[in-house]
Amino acid sequence: MRRTVKEFRHAKGQRLVYLTAYDYPTARLAERAGVDTILVGDSLGMVVLGYSSTVPVSLEEMLHHTKAARRGAPDTFLVADLPYLSYATLDRALFAAERLLKEGGADAVKLEGGEEVAEIVFGLSRAGVPVLGHVGLTPQTASQLGGYKLQGRRPEEAERILKGAMALEEAGAYGVVLEMVPKGLAKEITERLSIHTVGIGAGSHTDAQILVFHDVVGLYGEFKPRFVKRYLEGERLFLEALSQYVQEVREGVFPSDEHSF
Repeated sequence: MRRTVKEFRHAKGQRLVYLTAYDYPTARLAERAGVDTILVGDSLGMVVLGYSSTVPVSLEEMLHHTKAARRGAPDTFLVADLPYLSYATLDRALFAAERLLKEGGADAVKLEGGEEVAEIVFGLSRAGVPVLGHVGLTPQTASQLGGYKLQGRRPEEAERILKGAMALEEAGAYGVVLEMVPKGLAKEITERLSIHTVGIGAGSHTDAQILVFHDVVGLYGEFKPRFVKRYLEGERLFLEALSQYVQEVREGVFPSDEHSF
C-alpha cells in the first residue's frame, strides 16, 4: 500500500528508505525492494541525460520521467523535483506542481532552499500541495555555495541551514532533505524538527536515508561520492555482458539454433 502524507508527518524516529529513480524499470525494482519513497530527482539531468548540472533540466523532462517512474511503481509514494527556476514565484510553482501531480502522478514535490523559499512552500502547502524541503548542499545553486562540497562547517553556515530547515517546517513542509552536512548538524536539526529528516551525506542520525539508484548499483562510472555505498559493481558487470555479446556476434556464436525459429 502506498504511504500517505499524513503517515510521513508522523514518521519521526522511523528508519525510512528513500531512493532516487528516474524511469519505469528502476522504479519498478525500487518498489519490489520495498522502499518507502521514490524521488524523481532533477539529478536525472546529469545521471541519465548527460548534462553537466541540474540547471538545464526542464519541467517537460521532469514530467516525462515522473510519468515513467509512476508507471513502474504504482503503489509507492512518489516525489518529483521542481526544476531550477520553476518555483521562482508562487504562480510558477503552482503551475509546475499541478502538472507533476495531476499529469505526472506524483504524490508530492521537492524544492531546494531554506528561509528564502519558505513563502513559496507556505503557498504550495496552503493550496494542498505536499512539499518536501531540501537544505544543505542545494545542487541547483551549487556554484553559489562553492561547488559540490560539504555545507555547514562554519558556525554561520550551520546556523543558516538550521534556520532554513525550521522555516520549512513552519511553512508546512512534511519533511526535509539534509544533503552533505556534518553529522552533528544533521543530528541537531533532526532533534529540533518535528517533521522527519532525510539524509544524504549527512550521517546516521536522520530519520531517513536516500541514495541514487545508479550509485547504489554502481552504474555511474568512476564517480563515487564519499557518502555512497555501492551494493553492486553494475558498470563492470554490464560491460562484461555487452562485451561478450559483441564478441559472440562477431564470431558467429550468436544467434545459435537455440535463439532461432
